[in-house]
Amino acid sequence: MVLHEIAEWVFFCCLAVIFYAYAGYWLCLRMAARRRPVQTGAPEPTVSVVMAARNEAHHLPAKLANLAELDYPSHLLQIVVVSDGSTDETAEVLARYPQVEAVLLPASGGKALALNAGVQRATGEVLLMLDVRQRVDRDALRRLLPPFADPTVGAVSGELLLENEDGTPSSEALGIYWKIEKAVRRMESESGSVVGVTGAIYLMRRALFEPLPAGLVLDDVLVPMQVARRGYRVLFQPAAVARDRLFVEPGKEFRRKVRTLTGNLQMLRLAPWLLSGSNPLLGRLISHKLLRLIVPFLLVVMLVASAVSESRLMHVLLVLQVLFYGLALVGTFAPGLRRSKLVAIPTTFSMLNVAAAMAFWKFLTGESVWR
Repeated sequence: MVLHEIAEWVFFCCLAVIFYAYAGYWLCLRMAARRRPVQTGAPEPTVSVVMAARNEAHHLPAKLANLAELDYPSHLLQIVVVSDGSTDETAEVLARYPQVEAVLLPASGGKALALNAGVQRATGEVLLMLDVRQRVDRDALRRLLPPFADPTVGAVSGELLLENEDGTPSSEALGIYWKIEKAVRRMESESGSVVGVTGAIYLMRRALFEPLPAGLVLDDVLVPMQVARRGYRVLFQPAAVARDRLFVEPGKEFRRKVRTLTGNLQMLRLAPWLLSGSNPLLGRLISHKLLRLIVPFLLVVMLVASAVSESRLMHVLLVLQVLFYGLALVGTFAPGLRRSKLVAIPTTFSMLNVAAAMAFWKFLTGESVWR
């Protein structure tokens, strides 16, 4: 084969992998997956809310007021808040709420160890795992509970809705990304188990919780994997809602994404069994999470392949790639133009892949992003 033929072959192979990572996997699930029915009921188990907090004195009063509004009998609800070595007034705030089980860790060991400490204090049959920042809907717990009537269900994830500062649903491309992500989770849930849960809101049987390794970032991926490894299903319930705001501070959303993507790589090091046959969700993990980590490198290969090829088609594709990344630069330096999806989609796609490339770098260099 001559050089331009090899370049075309490489280009379209990379394009196929990228398409599968972002859309093809969902299409395969939709076409091939069989629905697995779930027995539902109206269980009312004892529930322990477990939250890790580090320097969250500003957010805690609103969160605890939010939890007080949950549609659930108070005598069946325990609230455990773990202060992870906080240096602000977190301890003082918690002292004002005698109904809250406060666990005050003297030094910060990271979220994973804080969750371990919280579960040790928990007494409920099921654990409602929440983050401090997000507000949950009044009926969220009621929405999560029905599948627990099915003895094969071990955990149920809620949905995170991203909103603008005024509380309206986000129309940014990041919101589009979340819509795609949620569509994948729905199909995974209907056909078996989801790969990850929403860290801001998920419910699980306390008996299935396994202590998390120190420094772990993605408890919302490792925990459901551990549940599935023990033979239980992990479901997605989009009607159980937690609400969060899109970060408006420049770079904050990007830093959060870098941390999450680096966490995927770190998780494989801390739990190597995830890449073995003992992981019943191995294929889904690769398709849903891991392939996206290599997309930035495939994009570079595609640019090079289209540049070295002598084919007119490849030259057209090169121009289209340059235009795509040009629009991403426009969206980066002129955020107001992101109201147009023509700019927002290239900007968000490029941001996600720059974050993935940076995640690889941080993981390889050992730069800490764990806490």
